[in-house]
Amino acid sequence: MVNWLGLPVAASAHAAELDQMTALVHWLMLVLFVGWGAFFLFVLVRFRKSANPTASYAGAKGKLAKSTEVLVAIIEIVLLVFYAIPAWATRVGAVPTENEAFRVRVVGEQFAWNIQYPGRDGIFGRVDIKLVSADNPLGLDRTDPNAKDDIALVNQMNLPVDRTVLVHLSSKDVIHSFGLYEMRVKQDAIPGMDIPVWFIPNRPGAYEIACSQLCGLGHYRMRGAVTVQSQSDFEAWMAEQEKELRAEQAR
Repeated sequence: MVNWLGLPVAASAHAAELDQMTALVHWLMLVLFVGWGAFFLFVLVRFRKSANPTASYAGAKGKLAKSTEVLVAIIEIVLLVFYAIPAWATRVGAVPTENEAFRVRVVGEQFAWNIQYPGRDGIFGRVDIKLVSADNPLGLDRTDPNAKDDIALVNQMNLPVDRTVLVHLSSKDVIHSFGLYEMRVKQDAIPGMDIPVWFIPNRPGAYEIACSQLCGLGHYRMRGAVTVQSQSDFEAWMAEQEKELRAEQAR
């Protein structure tokens, strides 16, 4: 039903629901376009000057136009009440708890995505703006016991497939927009705010994080990578990251 829209591959559990709603809206717009286009052509012919040399100021008497407008309004209400609002409420109101989800912190900046994993202890380490540097873009305080095992990356996020992912989204400077189009996820990252974004990736593969908010002259190059893996592959990747972190801390 939705292939004709040319949407990116669906790679999350909620993508099909959003795609269906998008398809319904496009069908409605297509019907309106064809219907009003046909009506416009009819009016051009029916009320041409040669057939109506004298203007009529009485206006249309029929009820068809009003009935059509009411029908369109009813369809739009149905789409809004039974599709859009429930989908929005699920994404916003049904945020999983910290214990239920796989958690990751994403912080946008001009022009990169900073990724932080809480490590094996499951607790995000403290960050301090005074510690921000080229080598530590998050300002992660490694003296904090909870930060010693945190994995910090730039423009690379790995996720396990078929697990609920909870992203804590924020920004260091201006408003960015975190876009995972295959996951049907898009949310503004706003300085000073920690915004929860959740989804369930269900298709292993490589995807892109796009910034869909014009955020400066380097906006065009603000791209990150997402790799969705099996649980075993993800565990192996995480073990490799922990090994590299220990080697760095030993130096």
